[in-house]
Amino acid sequence: QVQLVESGGGLVQAGNSLRLSCAISTRALPPYTRGWFRQAPGKEREFVAAINWRGDRTLYADSVKGRFSISEDNTKNTVYLQMNSLKPEDTAVYYCAVALVSPLVTNQDIMAVTNYGYWGQGTQVTVSS
Repeated sequence: QVQLVESGGGLVQAGNSLRLSCAISTRALPPYTRGWFRQAPGKEREFVAAINWRGDRTLYADSVKGRFSISEDNTKNTVYLQMNSLKPEDTAVYYCAVALVSPLVTNQDIMAVTNYGYWGQGTQVTVSS
């Protein structure tokens, strides 16, 4: 059974950093694009960042570009999201996900929630001002 387990969330002050981790069980999981999404209260789930299975292509939402960095450790089957210079508007539940199909070619495809079929339970990130 496929499992994605996020960790690393918490409460931080604006300007500080957090690193989220997503441990992925790979028994039945194809090496497809991995992504991070977030959902704030009352808002739709939105794309944050993604990395392809070879690790040579990344994509970021404009709102986090230059502050967040996605990476992976294939030896540990773990995807990370390093979040620097956090802002109160980054407050949300953060989810990691794995794509349903491969490859995702266009940026629109990579950013689409509906193209991801495996999801973690989410980890809360709260940024205070």
